[in-house]
Amino acid sequence: MTPAPLTPERILEATEDVLRRFGPAKATVVDVARALGVSHGSVYRHFGSKAALREAVTQRWLDLSHAELSAVADADGPAGPRLRSWLAALFAAKRRKAGDDPELFATYMVLVGENSATVDRHIETMIGQLARIVESGVRSGEFAGTDPAATARALWDATNRFHDPAYAADWSLPGIDAAFDAVCGLLLRGLQG
Repeated sequence: MTPAPLTPERILEATEDVLRRFGPAKATVVDVARALGVSHGSVYRHFGSKAALREAVTQRWLDLSHAELSAVADADGPAGPRLRSWLAALFAAKRRKAGDDPELFATYMVLVGENSATVDRHIETMIGQLARIVESGVRSGEFAGTDPAATARALWDATNRFHDPAYAADWSLPGIDAAFDAVCGLLLRGLQG
């Protein structure tokens, strides 16, 4: 049987497995190459350095939520329910990541700390999606006239407890869903002017 071709996607999948097994402090490119049955030089042909590989893994992890959330942001219908759905989908995705694979989530927290530019781009993408929802609400008259970009940033900041991994321990606390509903209700009432 011929082995599958070495692709960036295969390397990233193997890197996730290696990070899960060894953690970010001990995982090496040699470990990734060994898991793939190739030389470390083969991995370096796709990713020029260990840092580039780790950044790509971080980007891949952060990108997982972009498509789902973008579909919510760009859906038809009133902006208020879309905003609430978008925030709920973000919270659910973060909870899944933290709860389904805690070892990998902890590893990603280390990688996110190393790749602040990647995280900054992710946050700007998320805020851009929020701005599209706010802008549509302002256009339809559902939300009071406001600067969509500034409002989106404020929404992001106001809901931090429900998406910032620093608060992951809170996401399984009793009452967290009620707290989320209360914050969403407050924000929506504020936007309606």
